[in-house]
Amino acid sequence: MEEEEQQGEVRRGAGLQLRFDPEARAVIATVEPAAASAPIDEAWLRACLDELGYGALRYLPAAATVLLSQYNSGAPVAALRLAECVDAAFSLTLAADSLSALLDVTPAQGGDPVSEAAVVEALVARGIIDGVDVNAIRQAAAAGDGRGIVVARGRPPVHGEDGRLEKLLPDARDRTPRVDESGRVDYRELGDIVVVHPGDRLMLRHPPTDGVPGLDLLGRPIPARAGKDEMFAADLSGAAVDAADPNLLVATAVGLPVQVVGGMIVEPVFSVAEVGTASGNIRFDGSVIIRGDVVAGMCVYASGDIEVGGMVEAATLEAGGSIVIKGGVVGGLGRKDGGEHLLRCGGSFNAAYAQQARIEAGDSIFIDDTAMQCELIAVNHVLVGNKRRGHIIGGRAQATLSIKGKVLGSPNRVATRFEIGVDPNLLKQVHEMAKARDAKETQLLEISKLLDFAAHNPQRIRPEMLDKARATAAVLSAGIAELRTEEQALTKKIELAQQSRVIASEVMHEGVEVTMGGYRYRVVGEHGAGAVGLGKGSLGMFSIDEVDGG
Repeated sequence: MEEEEQQGEVRRGAGLQLRFDPEARAVIATVEPAAASAPIDEAWLRACLDELGYGALRYLPAAATVLLSQYNSGAPVAALRLAECVDAAFSLTLAADSLSALLDVTPAQGGDPVSEAAVVEALVARGIIDGVDVNAIRQAAAAGDGRGIVVARGRPPVHGEDGRLEKLLPDARDRTPRVDESGRVDYRELGDIVVVHPGDRLMLRHPPTDGVPGLDLLGRPIPARAGKDEMFAADLSGAAVDAADPNLLVATAVGLPVQVVGGMIVEPVFSVAEVGTASGNIRFDGSVIIRGDVVAGMCVYASGDIEVGGMVEAATLEAGGSIVIKGGVVGGLGRKDGGEHLLRCGGSFNAAYAQQARIEAGDSIFIDDTAMQCELIAVNHVLVGNKRRGHIIGGRAQATLSIKGKVLGSPNRVATRFEIGVDPNLLKQVHEMAKARDAKETQLLEISKLLDFAAHNPQRIRPEMLDKARATAAVLSAGIAELRTEEQALTKKIELAQQSRVIASEVMHEGVEVTMGGYRYRVVGEHGAGAVGLGKGSLGMFSIDEVDGG
């Protein structure tokens, strides 16, 4: 085919012929010089190839240089290979771990594309039969180009999972503020602290797994790595492996569960640096140790003891055992914004000092320095002043057996009220015990009549009825004896309460008032060391010597 272009009277490309040779799979150029030919360049030559449909073939620049030189100099050219067909090519690479085969496709230049069958055949020739991704091969062949295409995959091993310890309880750190029905957030109330009891599930051990072996593309097995074991640590305080399940850790004591390396322990004491909005209110079935302060408005409830290393401000503390406050207590009694806070314990209460505080103790109250404008209620004793001042100024104190301070009242006659003697609850308890004992004694009397009848008429009472009656009689006798012992102890306490005193070891000021049942005594004037107690039919003032000797 001859390519010509008019350029005035000169023809561009005159004498140039470009033809496709099917056998050679190439474009062949020939030149027969013509007198009326204009020069040509490479751009013109490439445009001709595109126009003729040979633009996709691989262009041979060196041949084009020769052709242009010969043509433009008027020299002939015989059968010059200008462009040629090049088939698409591909290569396969096996990954270092032999778990994947990668296909690289070099695109065709006017030649044949890569065939799916050729790629599969090449894989088989490499020994790769299983794991061939036919879809990936088909897509790569259709695209005609690509690098790193995964066309076969082995089966990697599934390594075993390491053993692990699963915590079955929420952590105390997970406590979050509560939102009430109106949507308000109470940042003091963070929910209950988790407390466990013997037998409660703490942690579950998941044994390691062996894993599943793999297989590479060449059919070679790949071993799986077994998981590492995780065992419960030895000597976990308050916890033990369950006898029926070696993978289960259970509590052996009541307390706070704490996660440690290799398991969990159960601490009988809940410890916190400070009680404030960061910690939230504390509710714990056990004892609580607070290393710092309890800030105003907070609450601490413990079934055991409460110990505070700092001070307590207008807060509520309730303990089933004792309360020890190494600092002081400043409550809200007498203040409009004081609230209904109190400190209550089933055992004894100890503090360095107390001011405007409401304190209740199931045993006794001990304050080292001063109790000012407080409400102190103790079942047994109230004692203010050990190594320090020992002042009780204002407020009210109540105890069954004694109230004692170094200085009672103040020079400016501040009203300071004391109540001593029998706690009405004691009388009620004695009455209830006597009533219960009478009921049991009546039952025992009826059973005794039955046993006496059986002794005289053995043939008329069935043996099983006789055995049951004897057992019931034994239980009733034991119960009566126990009630009698408790009744005697309370009676003794009531007798001691009759001898209760309000004692000032140094000074008793005017303004002090003492009541005992229906009796009342008001201190007039200032007195030195002395005591107020029940004398001959009334309350009166006694000397310290009389109290100690009596």
